[in-house]
Amino acid sequence: MRIASLQPSVTLTLAALDRLDAVCAVTKYCLEALPALAERNLPVLHDSWSFDKPGNLELLAATRPDLVIASVPYRMESLAAILKSGLPVLALAPHTLADIYADIRLIASAVSTPQAPVDPEALIARMQQAVASTSARAAGPTRPRVYCEEWGKPLIHSQRWVAELVEAAGAEFLGTPGAHTTAEEVAAADPDVLIFAWCGAGDRVPLDRVVAQRGWQSLRAVRERRVYCVPDEYLNTPAPNLLEGLACLSAAIHPTLFPTHPRLIPLA
Repeated sequence: MRIASLQPSVTLTLAALDRLDAVCAVTKYCLEALPALAERNLPVLHDSWSFDKPGNLELLAATRPDLVIASVPYRMESLAAILKSGLPVLALAPHTLADIYADIRLIASAVSTPQAPVDPEALIARMQQAVASTSARAAGPTRPRVYCEEWGKPLIHSQRWVAELVEAAGAEFLGTPGAHTTAEEVAAADPDVLIFAWCGAGDRVPLDRVVAQRGWQSLRAVRERRVYCVPDEYLNTPAPNLLEGLACLSAAIHPTLFPTHPRLIPLA
């Protein structure tokens, strides 16, 4: 099976299943999420948003994939172009942790063969156990209110699976997952903790500038220095590395219960 992976979540899941050998093409974002892939000199495709643009589809077809796997976010026009070309496509659109576990099973089934079977259940069980143990450790009467931001222009709350991780880390997720909000609405809620994980920004969210531009200097989270950047790939990538995101959230929300994470970046 030759897999063209159009999202880091797909590539990271295949890595966790020990089936990177099935990957025949990746995007530049996959290489950023898994730098060791560069050693394999795989064809690097354009991102999953632009296969309806001239030349991009031809590059994908040239890699001779048996299956193209895409996951959110993607543009329907781009996905439609791949489908029209006749290439088999598996398009994933998870919303919850349960959806992510189901997608891991789908990806495993796509690369499993009688000669080399792939069993995803140990990986899923490890993820579920990490969430459950974190939830048990964080259980208590104090549940800080946490604002998690996926994008800053416009302001967008993080996705449902992030809300589930926040709740597992012993906190209340502020707002509606995936919905737009405003700086004024966040200020009115005055959350206890501010978490920023902007799509595509890695760990480069300018926390000082965001606070200043939005006039958030008087918010409780800012006064108490509970403002953090979590690497994009730890929260926005629906894959096993969400466990790193959970570790970051836990350390930010309950620093006396959980150890700090080396990639959790606080407000300076």
